[in-house]
Amino acid sequence: MSDEPQHVTVRVGAEGVDVEALVSEIRAEVARKREEGVYTDARIGRAERHNLMYMADSEELLRFYLKCLRDGVHVDINDFVIEDRRPGFKGRMLVKMKTVIWTLLKFYTFRMWHQQNQVNGLMVTAIESSFQQYEKKIASLEERIAKLEQGSSE
Repeated sequence: MSDEPQHVTVRVGAEGVDVEALVSEIRAEVARKREEGVYTDARIGRAERHNLMYMADSEELLRFYLKCLRDGVHVDINDFVIEDRRPGFKGRMLVKMKTVIWTLLKFYTFRMWHQQNQVNGLMVTAIESSFQQYEKKIASLEERIAKLEQGSSE
């Protein structure tokens, strides 16, 4: 099974738009970002949830889902740039207000986030361990069945 999605037909009803050029530009940008590893981020896993229904019969579904879980297991508690698009005094004041609110929220919720990260990490580890144990058990049972089938055919 290929990792590449099926090509989608795009129809744009605007005059003067070169759809072929637009689609090829998008594909080139996606290929470039894929090579740079941009699409390995956990956010991409969340965005790709709708594709899981197409993988329902695939053996890779559980592995893909476990990878998404592993990549997105931790709540991001780091600071980030706070911006506002409004110009002038109003924009600067909103940035200051949002910064103060974020600082207060971070102080208040840091312990809860930390505990949630611990629980998430333990849950993913438990799920992955169970998956690995079942894989080993299935491989062992398949080997045993193959030996039994060989013995009965002799």
